[in-house]
Amino acid sequence: MAGLYIHIPFCKQACTYCNFHFSTNLSAADSMVACINRELSLRQPYLQGEALTSVYLGGGTPSLLSSRGLRKLMDGVHGTFEVSSDAEITIEANPDDITVPLLEDLAQVGVNRLSLGVQSFHDDDLTFMNRAHNGSQSRKAIELALDKGFDNFSVDLIYGVPGLGMDDWKRNVDIVVDYGIKHISCYALTVEEGTVLGHLVQKGKVTVVEDELVEQQFVYLMDRLEGAGFEHYEISNFALPGFQAVHNTNYWKNSPYLGVGPSAHSYNGVSRSWNVANNMQYMKAIREDKLPVTSEKLTKTDQYNEYVMTRLRTMWGCHTEEITAFGPEYLSHFHQHIEAPREVGHITQKGREYRLTRKGKLFADRIASDLFYVS
Repeated sequence: MAGLYIHIPFCKQACTYCNFHFSTNLSAADSMVACINRELSLRQPYLQGEALTSVYLGGGTPSLLSSRGLRKLMDGVHGTFEVSSDAEITIEANPDDITVPLLEDLAQVGVNRLSLGVQSFHDDDLTFMNRAHNGSQSRKAIELALDKGFDNFSVDLIYGVPGLGMDDWKRNVDIVVDYGIKHISCYALTVEEGTVLGHLVQKGKVTVVEDELVEQQFVYLMDRLEGAGFEHYEISNFALPGFQAVHNTNYWKNSPYLGVGPSAHSYNGVSRSWNVANNMQYMKAIREDKLPVTSEKLTKTDQYNEYVMTRLRTMWGCHTEEITAFGPEYLSHFHQHIEAPREVGHITQKGREYRLTRKGKLFADRIASDLFYVS
């Protein structure tokens, strides 16, 4: 299985918390699509002929592309790679971009899954995050997507937002469940350096939400969604049976993927590479048939640590049979350091499989860090 990620580096405006690479100047959008298609051709050998089981258009805000841009992009994908007949093809979209013509365009180019960046249904939260939509637009976008037959789509929500109390958070989650959404991705608001939010926190103009409230909101999330029949298949992701995201699941299971577009990352099991995070530099290089890529070869330690970091977050957990492939020293290290969290009830063991318990999910990053091998 192989995946393709396409980074579309354009947004209407900057969200306060976002540290992804993007530009609010859309004048180069058509030129960027042409360069991404050229990069697809240049990097075609990377996946060694494997058929794509997933294509993910992320960003940025790929729903800002014109109909012509979307068609050219997807024509480039199909003209360069074999795409499985049942491949998951996802596009990230903001609620204010969702219209009947856009949904029809997406269906025509083969998009069969939406990832809708709702974040909150409360206007105060959206204003704080500097989102371009409001709660009413989110509801309308969901209803339009369902009406046009997009049954398979995900809604993003953010918790731990300053001013977001428990009652409002419960309403956010309940609204999504009541709509019958099949997949929900929920993230705790993170303060990143270089963002507007990071600056506001540093200046004392915004107070970070206390860990206790963030934990309460996460616990409610787990209770409510699991009670509604969702599988908590990764720390931040919940899906009804049969609706797990193929693309992200491949990430967590260490399958190879190619990333194209400025700042996009690629991984093939033995190395990782990433494109320059600058639109002009990226396009200049591609036009010269040069790849603006930095690569690093992954050592066995890198591969083991990445395996622990990704798999521990999932419902599949870590398997000692798989860890054995890295070498006996890694297996010994894992056994030595997994005992402490297991003894306090943060890890459950079934045969050779180790998974986070419900309580352990609150400490996932710390547990993974303790399991890392330092060579």
